Amino acid sequence: MEQGITFDAEFDVVVVGSGVAALFGAAAAACRGLSTCLVEKTDRFGGTSAYSGGAVWLPGNAVLARDGLEDSVERGRTYFRAVVGDRTDRQVQDAFLNTGPKVVDFLLEELGIPMRFQPFPDYFDAPGRQDAGRSIYPKPIRGEELGDRVRDVRSAVPVDQFGADEDTTKLEGGRAWVARLVSAIDGMENAELRLSCAARELLRDADGRVVGVAVEQDGRLQALGARRGVLVAAGGFERSATLREQWQQMPTADWSSSHPATGSGDAARMFGEVGAELDLLDQSWWCPATLFPNGHAAFTLGFRSGLIVDGTGRRFANELLPYDQMGRAMRARMADGAGDEFWFVFDDAEAGGFPAICIPAPDADELRAAGLWHTAGGVEELAGMTGLDPETLRASVDRFNGFAEQGEDTDFHRGEDPYGRFFLGASTPQQCLRPVGGDRLHAVRLVLGDLGTKGGAVIDANGAVVDVEGQPIAGLYAAGNSSASISGEAYPGPGVPLGSGMVMAFRAVADMAGEPLPVTP
Repeated sequence: MEQGITFDAEFDVVVVGSGVAALFGAAAAACRGLSTCLVEKTDRFGGTSAYSGGAVWLPGNAVLARDGLEDSVERGRTYFRAVVGDRTDRQVQDAFLNTGPKVVDFLLEELGIPMRFQPFPDYFDAPGRQDAGRSIYPKPIRGEELGDRVRDVRSAVPVDQFGADEDTTKLEGGRAWVARLVSAIDGMENAELRLSCAARELLRDADGRVVGVAVEQDGRLQALGARRGVLVAAGGFERSATLREQWQQMPTADWSSSHPATGSGDAARMFGEVGAELDLLDQSWWCPATLFPNGHAAFTLGFRSGLIVDGTGRRFANELLPYDQMGRAMRARMADGAGDEFWFVFDDAEAGGFPAICIPAPDADELRAAGLWHTAGGVEELAGMTGLDPETLRASVDRFNGFAEQGEDTDFHRGEDPYGRFFLGASTPQQCLRPVGGDRLHAVRLVLGDLGTKGGAVIDANGAVVDVEGQPIAGLYAAGNSSASISGEAYPGPGVPLGSGMVMAFRAVADMAGEPLPVTP
């Protein structure tokens, strides 16, 4: 018992949060023989991870080799360095890259989680890139395998934010990770999972070491002791309107692809209270998003036709950019004074359907009633409906159509990168350029969305949170979106958020166990 603190319960490790990084950290701790308690403030496990496609980016791992993809840690390092550079500590980068294969081995051998490689291109044209990507995914799991526990896994986006019916027949992607990790932890006698249990404060002893967490459950405050350490992997601040405005100048927190009850900034607040160094607070995992009548916005990618214009009616980027890069182009337009209004303009090529990937798929009638989907007989009429400048919109459409006719987008190079061609199944840039025209044109409102914020506590190679002087805060660790991203301002490829979160949680637990993992192989 530490000085001045009476604990209601004591464990070796306390984990705050229940996304993939948190759950994996808890599983790794329990497998090491450490008594572990994971606390989640909502009534479901999964956090923002449950909304993800489930990709995990860890170069040179055993699943990639088994499934026939030629890759290596060194090839991944070449690519990662080219994209991220020196924005984050190179020792932390190396710790992430070199430990990735060990994490996959642990998932396979210790937790028995089945995984597979699935093509999804890396996001940057840089040395070491894999055009087929290097991401692995959990195999889906049937809801019946989880029994009643399936109700404790966070629902998919259409259910959580848009009122769709729940379907637990099969859990895929991020939900499969969450379900499989929860199931694994349930089978461990030295691990405890608590829902509706909110972390309120990090507890420190007289020497400043973090020795536990004050939590609130069922209206009662409790002190949970953590003899070896506390791992905070509780997401970012994507759902805090105050922090989004303060740190990112975003007009709202409602456009984030996260549940309204998650990502409230609790982790950042607690880190600030103990003097942690924070970084990348102005950054998110950005993406275009379709605005819905309820004020929420759904992650949108894979634009098969049409063009995107800003609030002035001007086309400003390659619509087939990787989503974070397209989001950054949108953010740049907002910073330049173009406003936060964007429109996706397309024709009837798909029988009036929405030519992009958006889950849930937009209902044209519902969006029309809310003024978020307009249909017109021509460009000028469409401009009148949307409030866009007709001359600027006409110039944008005509210039885009000219590129389509010549088969080359000399402004933004649409279709020239493998990522842009991936979603269209195209082999040439010309297949990604089709004129917009016909009897009807449509405009659907887009906004700048995100898949979570990426600013938080700065960590060292062991996942330990450092203070403003760069020294580790004893007993405190962070992973996932609660920590400042290892990839800095870049989004190198599908699965970097989950992969880096899992690795640093794994390294944090090893450090807590007194067996820190080497940075080099």
